[in-house]
Amino acid sequence: MSRIGFDNDKYLKLQSEHIRERIEKFGGKLYLEFGGKLFDDFHASRVLPGFKPDSKLQMLLQLKEEAEIVIVINSADIEKNKIRGDLGITYDVDVLRLVGLFKKIGLYVGSVVLAQYEGQTAADKFQKRLEGLGIKTYKHYKIQGYPSDLLTILSDEGYGKNDYIETSRQLVVVTAPGPGSGKMATCLSQLYHEHLRGTSAGYAKFETFPIWNIPLKHPVNIAYEAATADLNDVNMIDPFHLEAYGETTVNYNRDVEVFPLLNATFERILGESPYKSPTDMGVNMAGNCIIDDEIVREAAQQEIIRRYYEALCNERLGRGSKEEIYKVELLMNQVGIKASQRRTIAVALKKAEETGDTAAAMELSDGTIVTGKTSELLGASSAMLLNALKTLAGIDDKELLISPSVIEPIQELKIRHLGNMNPRLHTDEVLIALSICAVTNPTVQLALDQLPKLYGCQVHSTVILSNIDEKVFKRLGINLTCEPKFQENKFYQS
Repeated sequence: MSRIGFDNDKYLKLQSEHIRERIEKFGGKLYLEFGGKLFDDFHASRVLPGFKPDSKLQMLLQLKEEAEIVIVINSADIEKNKIRGDLGITYDVDVLRLVGLFKKIGLYVGSVVLAQYEGQTAADKFQKRLEGLGIKTYKHYKIQGYPSDLLTILSDEGYGKNDYIETSRQLVVVTAPGPGSGKMATCLSQLYHEHLRGTSAGYAKFETFPIWNIPLKHPVNIAYEAATADLNDVNMIDPFHLEAYGETTVNYNRDVEVFPLLNATFERILGESPYKSPTDMGVNMAGNCIIDDEIVREAAQQEIIRRYYEALCNERLGRGSKEEIYKVELLMNQVGIKASQRRTIAVALKKAEETGDTAAAMELSDGTIVTGKTSELLGASSAMLLNALKTLAGIDDKELLISPSVIEPIQELKIRHLGNMNPRLHTDEVLIALSICAVTNPTVQLALDQLPKLYGCQVHSTVILSNIDEKVFKRLGINLTCEPKFQENKFYQS
């Protein structure tokens, strides 16, 4: 079993209680800017072992009778077909995905906001599509002089020009498909309109990282910087909190930089600001739920190394930069870690050297490392996956789980009919073949039953994996790193 360093049940309880307290503080209505991922927060689950990827969603479900969701999308992102890198879908499609997911689990989606609207044709089409699906849609306009010209912002030509979002519940969760969508501006625009209507309402921010009440240079907070190397976010001591309370807390540069302006906005809308610091605005209880600091530190260090290899591969694939690599290298030096601390790397490289071909290695939860090599039938990752399942099930390594007579027809289909150049089975094809063989072979079924035990395991490949293999490992909850090189003589990865 994987070691646990975070109490997820305590987190759900504390977090929902704290949000309810904040609702009461503002007289019964709270606009909560929700940062990070509501679904599948794998970064948090990696650096805080015990944190469930859907924890934030489960927390919201505890408040579902009081909560409604407002999804914000930047109209410019619709116009330029901005894509979510992790999912490979455009932001507008992700809005529809989010609406469907929220509704499926019983959360009320009140509306969608088209932020930064300037008459974009694509935004107009998207609005018609949303309204055709029965989803209320509002427009918030680009404001001249935003965010520094408060006189314009807090006038009929600023927030006053925006549509007022009609909400019916006391907790309004404002979320988005990605950063830069306009969540904070949407919250502040609503505060402005609520004030004009004589309604008491407040604002708070929910970001999991950086964690405000652990040290600035704690590996968990450093891992957040590594994860946002492309955004150039920097963790820092909150100077406003230190001055107001004499207490050291951690925040990040963008919130600290915007706080004076935000504070002045609150003062003009509400008469006085409810907050003395960016930290005050937050409602994150994650730091209070770490139960084993050593386990959490070790997990965060592994995540920093993983982000380093991710940066190397992204630069090789043309979707990253050397600056990102340098930043993560500096963060590794700050924490005092080296890539060699990821045990699978040396094992995979040694296997590749011995075989003269691609190899992969996986560290299981008990520390056992299994490897896979390239063969005529299987890619290295597929072979490693089979070996891991055999090890976990106690099946002899020499026993064939999939007969060559099953693999060969699949290879023929790939080459002759589907136009593939590589006959070797990918990990998804191996799992499908296993599922078929399990119908008549109990031993194969025993191997398949081990799949949940792969969650949280560490894998290193000596080449950049295909998108297919990468997605399979992600769905299984396996933490992957790759050498920044392509297989054979390829100059791209499909």
